[in-house]
Amino acid sequence: MYAELPDSLVTANTTKILFLILDGLGGLAIDEFGGTELQVACCPHLDSLATQASCGLMTPIAPGITPGSGPGHFGVFGYDPVKTNIGRGVQEAAGIGFSLKGSDVAARFNFATVDREGRVIDRRAGRISTEENIRLCNLMRQAIHLGGVEVFIEPVKEHRGVVVFRGEGLSGEVEDTDPQKEGLKPLDPVAAVPEAARTAALAREFIDQARRVLADEPRANMLLFRGFAKNTGFPSMKERFGLNAVAIATYPMYKGIAQLLSMSVIPDLKNFEEEVEALKKYYDQYDFFFVHFKYTDSRGEDGNFPEKVKAIESVDALLPEILSLPFDVVVVSGDHSTPAKMASHSWHELPVLLRASNCRVDTVTRFDELSCIHGSLGRFLSKDLMSLALAHAGRLEKFGA
Repeated sequence: MYAELPDSLVTANTTKILFLILDGLGGLAIDEFGGTELQVACCPHLDSLATQASCGLMTPIAPGITPGSGPGHFGVFGYDPVKTNIGRGVQEAAGIGFSLKGSDVAARFNFATVDREGRVIDRRAGRISTEENIRLCNLMRQAIHLGGVEVFIEPVKEHRGVVVFRGEGLSGEVEDTDPQKEGLKPLDPVAAVPEAARTAALAREFIDQARRVLADEPRANMLLFRGFAKNTGFPSMKERFGLNAVAIATYPMYKGIAQLLSMSVIPDLKNFEEEVEALKKYYDQYDFFFVHFKYTDSRGEDGNFPEKVKAIESVDALLPEILSLPFDVVVVSGDHSTPAKMASHSWHELPVLLRASNCRVDTVTRFDELSCIHGSLGRFLSKDLMSLALAHAGRLEKFGA
């Protein structure tokens, strides 16, 4: 009931809300660099914004639980990330505009590199280019054939792609084949429930055929599957919160999450500079703006601390341009932590700031993980962030008499 409470209190007005989400923002200190990525980064504009805001720490799912990008974003948008968890395949398919039918099963894949013994030595195949991805997907389309189902093989971006199995009697309850660590062999696509046995067998046959097609490729010689799923549907942000929402992002997955929640999506954006221009261009048309920045996450996953610092600084440099627009509520945070020290997603809390004319400004003067501990927002779950934003935007009525 608590997760549904904000919906019944929503009231309409003309206020505008900005969510600036730096993917994988949170980090961990590395001694040789002298702090976390946020602490080391030179961010005068983020720090200045923190002095005008309420700050705190946000837990994406629950203490100690490491989120994927999907649950991380669903939580930020006010959806219980446990109840709304859906496989990565559906998110990627939505992000590239692939229309899924009710019986379809979609799965995200990474091109990967395996050694002669079949062990994964690079889970992202050196982050091959999108052009290379397209070439390899075309090779697989020509060569891979499965009995009894249609198969769609679609490139997404860089090393990412999506496969859609279309036919009767399919199930999304199939385990991932990505071992999530290098030095291990890919896992077998195992049926999590008996009804998924046929889908698991189809995935296994697909992988066997793909392995033969890719055998002579120098880097992308294997596929790793993640997030088998069917599209179950979600209530829109308009229905729940009365928001006319737009997503401004470059990566298909995040556009896909937005589309699953019936946000409008600005197409064909190539970088963060173009995102900022789109924000200015479409400012008058929407009242909720989700602006996504990817490279804090990818540099963290690469274990590249200096490059993650540079990524944070690149956002800070454009912050004055963003804040030149008169938003009633500005939220800056992330969907999860991706410390370069771990080169992976983690369970650590995220710094968050919320600026509004009616926020309780605190004593925080730096926007980083340790400073925000002392902020007036305290510690809270990501699914409560939307309620805080709506309240500060005057979009929630009083509860009870």
